[in-house]
Amino acid sequence: MPSLFSSKKRVRNGDESNKTIAPRELPPPQPAASVNPPRLLIIGAGSRGKCFARAVMHSTNGIVVAVAEPDAYKRKFLGKNYIWGTEAPTAAEEFESWQAFLAWELKRRESVASGAASAKGIDGVIVCTLDETHAEIILALAPLKLHILCEKPLATNLKDCLGIYKALLSHGCSQLQPGVIFGIGHVLRYSPHNMLLRKLLLEDRAIGEVISMEHTEPVGWWHFAHSYVRGNWRKESTSAPSLLTKSCHDIDLILWLLCSSPDGKLLPHLPSSVTSSGSLVHFKKSRKPALAGNSTNCLSCPAEAECQYSAKRIYHDRHLMGGNTGWPVSIVVADIESCVNLASAKERLLERLREDYDGNTSPEAIDQKSWYGRCVYESANDVCDDQVVTIRWEEPPVSEQGAAANPSDQRGAKTALFHMVAFTDAVCDRRSRIYGSHGEIEANSTTIQVHDFRTGQTQTHRPHLEGGGHGGGDFGLARQFVLAIDAVKNQQMGVGEAQTTFVGCTLEEVIRSHAMVFAAEDARNGQKVVDWAEWWAGEVEAHLDKAPQ
Repeated sequence: MPSLFSSKKRVRNGDESNKTIAPRELPPPQPAASVNPPRLLIIGAGSRGKCFARAVMHSTNGIVVAVAEPDAYKRKFLGKNYIWGTEAPTAAEEFESWQAFLAWELKRRESVASGAASAKGIDGVIVCTLDETHAEIILALAPLKLHILCEKPLATNLKDCLGIYKALLSHGCSQLQPGVIFGIGHVLRYSPHNMLLRKLLLEDRAIGEVISMEHTEPVGWWHFAHSYVRGNWRKESTSAPSLLTKSCHDIDLILWLLCSSPDGKLLPHLPSSVTSSGSLVHFKKSRKPALAGNSTNCLSCPAEAECQYSAKRIYHDRHLMGGNTGWPVSIVVADIESCVNLASAKERLLERLREDYDGNTSPEAIDQKSWYGRCVYESANDVCDDQVVTIRWEEPPVSEQGAAANPSDQRGAKTALFHMVAFTDAVCDRRSRIYGSHGEIEANSTTIQVHDFRTGQTQTHRPHLEGGGHGGGDFGLARQFVLAIDAVKNQQMGVGEAQTTFVGCTLEEVIRSHAMVFAAEDARNGQKVVDWAEWWAGEVEAHLDKAPQ
């Protein structure tokens, strides 16, 4: 990946003389324009689809040339803003479903094979649909040998993750001889903040040998209510555990920092065990205020005026009246931005929030949609709102290393503790503390402080805060994915080299980080400590002809 790191500057100011402040990191250079730019299709034009369309436009040398989305408003909104502008879309730019694109692409390839004139094809696909649809889409597209970037998680269960792995292997994608570029939406790897953090830990060895790590994802009290109580990810049976849907890229970040060698040449230092505890603590009927009675909708609830989770207070007062018609308001009313004025937007929003069900509504009908005006204590949600995961590494025996352990390889015993918590004011502004043999690091998504025990010095780094979501991770992932495609398409670089050089994450790493989430869930549900090697052998290797390393 491009180097983002600049020199350090010492600041002396009275008793602050033991502190240094590094200049703010510079943004990465804009990729050079391409005469034959990578051409991309976005499948799913919801909030994540729009995020990646924007990221491709502003941080890459690729172009979005088509969109597949069943919702007409979402499809045309993305198309107008990122593809066809004010012109009418062509048949090659707009598809009502990914199946429609697949049929069109197969027909196009038949025309090309017969020598007939045909529209240009695409080079890569960005999958931004609901989590439970990822496996079906990727399995259907795999034979086309298109480069694929899939939003996280890869799939909602381990079986589907392994099915995708096997399907991509069968079409030429492996760690040794990959046939296509494959990326996963583990965007935390690609933020300038976390790239610098990894450099400080593994290359600069700023705190010596890592001993332990604490990492917290503060989801945010209203964000959790929106997405994981009222929203699409509220039930494991229709989605997946919140550790997967919300925090799989945090688990991936931990493994990226603590498993990998600095140069990637050594085999990963695999964990020895994982355990987890957590549950649905607050968002359940037993916590419902007595004043609310039998109300199931905020707008008709006698407790609405004093309830912090009031849908009206969150969507109308906090966001719409604050001038925000984007997420999360646009999730409640997809076409909110088409309203001609604030009054009409308010009317549309409140109308949507008033939607309710009654005793005659079947459970199936209730589960089929997200009721954003619904009481958070009556939402039939079951995913954890507070969860802790502990991952442990042991120092490999000398017999397994071939020589005495080298501390610079970061393969000593260590522990990582991850906490996903709903009840925070901060919204996804992750914070970490990492403890080393001669220093400690405190990171808070905007700055990184390194304290050196040996010198007493504390140095503050301020990584570049790039646009897009996840601290610049959305832009960073899009940039690296498109650069990899461009290198293969226009610079005759091998797919394997481009995957390593630009994406920096193999399919094997994708499977490992997802597997760690499923192992943690097994530990939580079974109230046990899971032996990683045994679990991996039984749950992964036993189901694959060729297991990832």
